[in-house]
Amino acid sequence: MTTAIGYALLMTFTVLLSYTSLSHGLLQDPRRISHGLSASGKYLTRDELWFNQTLDHFSPYDHRKFGQRYYEYLDHLRVPDGPIFLMICGEGPCNGIPNDYLSVLAKKFEAGVVSLEHRYYGKSSPFNSLATENLKYLSSKQALSDLAAFREYYQASLLCCFCNVLEAASIDSLNVKLNRSGKVDNPWFFFGASYSGALSAWFRLKFPHLTCGSLASSAVVRAVYEYFEYDQQQIGESVGPECKPVLQEINKLVELGLKVNNKAMKALFNATELDVDADFLYLIADAQVVAVQYGNPDKLCVPLVEAKKNGSDLVEAYAKYVREYCVEVFGLSSKTYSRKHLLDTRITPESADRLWWFQTCTEVAYFQVAPGNDSIRSHQINTEYHLDLCNSLFGKGVYPEVDATNLYYGGDRIAATKIVFTNGSQDPWRHASKQTSSPDLPSYIVNCHNCGHGSDLRGCPQSPMIIEGDSKNCSSPDAVNKVRQHIIEHIDLWLSECRGVLRSSM
Repeated sequence: MTTAIGYALLMTFTVLLSYTSLSHGLLQDPRRISHGLSASGKYLTRDELWFNQTLDHFSPYDHRKFGQRYYEYLDHLRVPDGPIFLMICGEGPCNGIPNDYLSVLAKKFEAGVVSLEHRYYGKSSPFNSLATENLKYLSSKQALSDLAAFREYYQASLLCCFCNVLEAASIDSLNVKLNRSGKVDNPWFFFGASYSGALSAWFRLKFPHLTCGSLASSAVVRAVYEYFEYDQQQIGESVGPECKPVLQEINKLVELGLKVNNKAMKALFNATELDVDADFLYLIADAQVVAVQYGNPDKLCVPLVEAKKNGSDLVEAYAKYVREYCVEVFGLSSKTYSRKHLLDTRITPESADRLWWFQTCTEVAYFQVAPGNDSIRSHQINTEYHLDLCNSLFGKGVYPEVDATNLYYGGDRIAATKIVFTNGSQDPWRHASKQTSSPDLPSYIVNCHNCGHGSDLRGCPQSPMIIEGDSKNCSSPDAVNKVRQHIIEHIDLWLSECRGVLRSSM
């Protein structure tokens, strides 16, 4: 079809879809297409749409629903048979569809993009309180069923509106030409990074008939009770032999400072609200690793190594790094580590902190504990610390069912097909992902000095956001682009195979 006809069909489709959406139980305003990016260019769209989601997918008697937020971007969609790319939102508010490398892929494959907010997070809370008894429906299993239900709803809406578009346009022959008379689904492909990368892989495992394939970027598919590897196998290696002993010395100095003048030490880091010393030391540990995890290792190590060589105050140099980079640029806040904050059951913009702790305390753990030897973080950050925190926040008896989670999904031995696994070489989470490759489950490591968490989708650094995930600031753009080419080839192949199956089923 010509570009003009295609554009006219897309506009007619969008208007009709707005009206048909109302009959499917949407809770707010009908959808509208967004032509052009958000003002900042960081989002393809921030226009909120709503879906009436089932609260408990595993009870035949509970028919309660809640409003789940989602977004769509259809500017690149080839009407009516283009693919639908679903970007899964993870453990935080979903404020739009980011303009990262997925937007490049959507343009290349003429795909529409939709993104569903994870239940409980952001504005998609089923309850007015996040008390422990209300969190019983917060799990990866429920989230996967959310995705399946949404995928079926959205696909039905597309098919309905495509038919209405063709009827309204009086293009009967086009209906036959484009093979829509049989109401065959569009090909779908799922995407996610980090926890949502695991969801992307698990969705393909549990619902293979609903997606042609999945990209699992930095996907933490293996639940880990005591995650020693985070520091032991990655952070120490990534920061290098000059920086590692400096970080270890800083930790010892901070621990000593807490004993000498507790309040002054915490004030240096604007963290006086942290009454529990171990909570403060967790902040100190996290501040060390965010630079490595998100592609800015030199922001951490260059000034600290220089301070060591000059005989400068190491704690002051580290506090300066925390204030100027971790807080001002990255957005790290001491409030995240405050038990008073984590015990708050009100729904606020920061509720994700409590919610993610609930998921780690019940399902996946990922307890970032100090290794027994040669640790960078304080030894106060141990297994007992994490279990005590879980019980303090959610009550006695709360315990992460790590073995059950890995038994259900398969861990890093997941038995599925058509999933691309990608990991950055400097990402401490890659040791909880699938790093061995096979024909049905290809796995790629993006090797470069600043390739961390989700570098295949986010470029370098991984935070703050880089428009379209541009790889030019990666220490080895070729390494990133090579993995991206593999991703494109797999998506192309699996979409083609999927279309062949869909055609043969008509």
